[in-house]
Amino acid sequence: MATQFKPLIIPLSLAAAFAMPLASHAENVKIAFIDPLSGPFAPVGQNILKSWQFIAAKANAEKWAGEHTFEVVGFDNKASPQESLSVLKTVIDQGYRYILQGNGSGAGLALMDAVNKHNERNPGKEIVYINYAAVDPDMTNSKCSFWHFRIDANSDQKMEAMTTHMAKDQNVKKVYIIGQNYAFGHQVTRAAKEYLKRKRPDVQIVGDDLHPIGQVKDFSPYVAKIRASGADTVITGNWGADLALLIKAAREANLDANFYTYYAATTGVPTAMGASGEGRVKSVGYWNANNEKFVGKEIVEGFKQKYNDDYYTMATYTGLQMLSNAFKQAKSTDPVKVAFAMEGMKFQSLNGEVEMRKQDHQLQQPLYISTWTKVNGKDVKYDQENTGYGWKTDVKLDTYVSAQPTSCQMKRPSGG
Repeated sequence: MATQFKPLIIPLSLAAAFAMPLASHAENVKIAFIDPLSGPFAPVGQNILKSWQFIAAKANAEKWAGEHTFEVVGFDNKASPQESLSVLKTVIDQGYRYILQGNGSGAGLALMDAVNKHNERNPGKEIVYINYAAVDPDMTNSKCSFWHFRIDANSDQKMEAMTTHMAKDQNVKKVYIIGQNYAFGHQVTRAAKEYLKRKRPDVQIVGDDLHPIGQVKDFSPYVAKIRASGADTVITGNWGADLALLIKAAREANLDANFYTYYAATTGVPTAMGASGEGRVKSVGYWNANNEKFVGKEIVEGFKQKYNDDYYTMATYTGLQMLSNAFKQAKSTDPVKVAFAMEGMKFQSLNGEVEMRKQDHQLQQPLYISTWTKVNGKDVKYDQENTGYGWKTDVKLDTYVSAQPTSCQMKRPSGG
């Protein structure tokens, strides 16, 4: 009797053996988004979480990563480095192998250090940190890490682009610098002084203020100091509520100065500016919805339709495109193999060709300078926050303009 069953057993075993790799090939890769979802910076965090989830749904539908799918889950770090570490422990315990963070270099530096330690102590359970907006240059210089990949331009790259543009404007004579008193704010004021001195030594720095992050409710005393200084131009790295309230105070005081910003396109700031910011507020970034060919318009329109909100964090597209490419190249979703695959990768994002520089894991990409302008249906098609105003592209700067040297001495794990 046993011999009669042998022909059946062998084919079934073979079929099972072949089926197992196929069944295990398609993975749902869960990614933890660790950023403020409560407190003064919650509106920005919530918008960006929705942006990651929107692009994840698009990537899944279009099979960017083949049969693999993405799922982005939000965790609230309350914009706190300490809370970020607590959240990281939670996501590690839940089996996450990829994390996203961007709102705050203080939290970013804390996460980077913790990820380094975790990966060193837990081989086989490594975590990769995709940084979409924490832009302290140290993160890809003296404190660089193999496990960290920054897909935003760092603050030095943005300041290089901003001051290159400012240097051509002879109306810029007196500059006031104001920022948040933490790692990023310090880097902005340092770079602004250095780069303006190199490019326009005639420009006077007439003020330099740092204020507590997320705590100032009324910026009118700061605006009074800016007015008294005679500044014609303000440089600020402020973001979220700290920028919205600064712009609001400047508007109420009728401050006659132009603002050069990093984050005027973020949630809450467009409403605070309204018509008063027209022609006065400029922003530097890696993308503008009103770009030269309106690349990404289907995403802008689809996001607006789904959430009645504005899509502005294009790094969400870049990040999932990069991960998708790496999964296919590595033929794996294992973080170590994927990290090696992302090193040196060149690919097309919505702003053109970008490169994840191998030396320091700092994305190299074009940058835009844009001015707050009334929608005209031509070069300003998309507004923000239903204000009737949006960003007009002044110039798209090639990647090399903002490229910076790196002091990174990266330690890589074996297996590359």
